[in-house]
Amino acid sequence: MSKDELAQLERLMNYIAHHFIRKNRWEDVSKAEWLYISGEFNKLMQKGKHPQQETAFLGDNYFYEHLIIKRLKAAKAGKALSDISSPNFGKMNIIAGILGYDSYMDFLTNAAAVFSFHELKINIPLGVVNTALLDHLTGCWYCYNSNLPLTGPGTKEERVRRSAMEIYRSGDEYLVERSGKDNHMYYGKITAYADYIFIIMNSTTFIRQRHFIGRLKDATGKLKQKGYSVNQMNFVSTCVSFNEDPVALNEIFDRVPAKDFEKLSVDLPLSSPELPAHILQQLKNKGLHQITDY
Repeated sequence: MSKDELAQLERLMNYIAHHFIRKNRWEDVSKAEWLYISGEFNKLMQKGKHPQQETAFLGDNYFYEHLIIKRLKAAKAGKALSDISSPNFGKMNIIAGILGYDSYMDFLTNAAAVFSFHELKINIPLGVVNTALLDHLTGCWYCYNSNLPLTGPGTKEERVRRSAMEIYRSGDEYLVERSGKDNHMYYGKITAYADYIFIIMNSTTFIRQRHFIGRLKDATGKLKQKGYSVNQMNFVSTCVSFNEDPVALNEIFDRVPAKDFEKLSVDLPLSSPELPAHILQQLKNKGLHQITDY
């Protein structure tokens, strides 16, 4: 095993640690947590995103025994790299594929090692942050917006873009991570003043910033009511398109139980059974959903 291979493996394991359990270093992840991560990988494979013959390639202890103990911990303990074998490149490709990349090399080329949350500023100096509302909003969400019809021969059916977003607290800040098309991710910050919510996001792979503004009317008072829960939010989303035209649209955020959450973006036809009825009804209302005046 070479020094470069060791550094690359550490980068992958740090990425996985943050992606699944919000820890920035593989050294901080326990054996039980690596078992959990292995289980999550196997679940993703068994949901049909990868060929059936590959679904059993990860044992319960694959990450911990084969990558952590035999390689990373051995190297950290001073074992000569020449006595440590390189990880199976085929398995590295499969792991990268599960994470949304074309290959292990694609991951090493394009994955952001650390999201630059510190670059994003979203605060009103004289405002009082509504932390009670932000705490309530932490969790998993699916974000829906209309997409263009399919191009090419055959029947064209309108598509809906569904992205996956997580809101979580880190210290005194509230952060978001959201899936994007192909291999890129969005990362950002969320804040709230009174009943108004603001989100700012950057992309990991290209220069494109997105902004979201929404209002949960009377949410501050309603949060004091027993059993009240915010399960849907509507936002105005703005950004600049790749041809530098302004883009504005409404997005619907729908809360998702963690056990059903898949951190990836998909295009769905309006006929898809994966679209909840209450979301579909709103998406069909063009006047409500699309913004044409900038």
